Amino acid sequence: MPLPRLAVTAGEPAGVGPELLIRLAATPLAASLVAITDRRLLQRAAARCGTIIELLDDDASPAGHRPGTLRVHHVPLSQDEIPGQPDPRNASHVLATLAEAADGCMAGRYAAVVTAPLQKSSINEAGIRFSGHTEFFAERAQARVVMMLASPELRVALATTHLPLAAVSGAITPERLERTLRIVHDELRAKFAITEPRIAVLGLNPHAGEGGHIGREEIETMIPVLDALRSEGMHLLGPLPADTAFVPAQRTRYDAVLAMYHDQALPVLKSEAFDRTVNLTLGLPFIRTSVDHGTALELAGSGKADPASLIAATHLALTLIQRGTTRGVQGRE
Repeated sequence: MPLPRLAVTAGEPAGVGPELLIRLAATPLAASLVAITDRRLLQRAAARCGTIIELLDDDASPAGHRPGTLRVHHVPLSQDEIPGQPDPRNASHVLATLAEAADGCMAGRYAAVVTAPLQKSSINEAGIRFSGHTEFFAERAQARVVMMLASPELRVALATTHLPLAAVSGAITPERLERTLRIVHDELRAKFAITEPRIAVLGLNPHAGEGGHIGREEIETMIPVLDALRSEGMHLLGPLPADTAFVPAQRTRYDAVLAMYHDQALPVLKSEAFDRTVNLTLGLPFIRTSVDHGTALELAGSGKADPASLIAATHLALTLIQRGTTRGVQGRE
């Protein structure tokens, strides 16, 4: 069978992403890797890692991946990088790599995209409003999406992502909660082959509102939505108090958790499986996985960044491709 072509973006040029790509290129993979970034950036990253790598043209043959080689779709930097010092002048480069990856997946040139971390603040400092990879790909594909982080032991989806805490309550409307749960339910079936998904829904407030004594969002917004979806046959638990939802006895009851905001559940996941956790965007018409960490500017240029999460993200993308879950499976050689 032809091997899948994986688009891999380098993220923030001044972060650890380029070095992670060099480490990934040394890994045996049943795929063809295409790095979407600046060729010279990768050459400098390889030198910082003390690694010899052969950079090939995107259309090079033979097909497949040979450790120590990496195909490149060249997208030039605006300014040479200084490790650890993001330059807003390179914001256009970063966004161009994401656009090529998304458009290439939707056109069938790539079977999936795997993303290294980027620096959101640097893009915003360039005068470009930017919330993150998830939101960018959603807009590019005109899709309703949900962010999920998954480790071998736990899957956590988010009802809201990069919002100030003060804005979370107002953002959790009945329409948004229903849409999010439908996407998570459908994608657990499609991507993870779970026939009857069990989803634990965390309450917004401490103790899930404690019967309305510590907030009424659970009573007025959440419970009516959950009851309506249960009547359709969805297996939904909650709203559950977040402080006890992750104890071992509870975990046996569900296949995934829906948290109401970014930091409600992700600290649990990352504290126990940081190097094995993958960021996955649900609801896109293509497969997108990513690392679960940031740009690690303090490590950039040292050649010491751990590629474990990027490798895990690549393996998950390959697993999803093998299941043939989306249109992105066209991108093969």
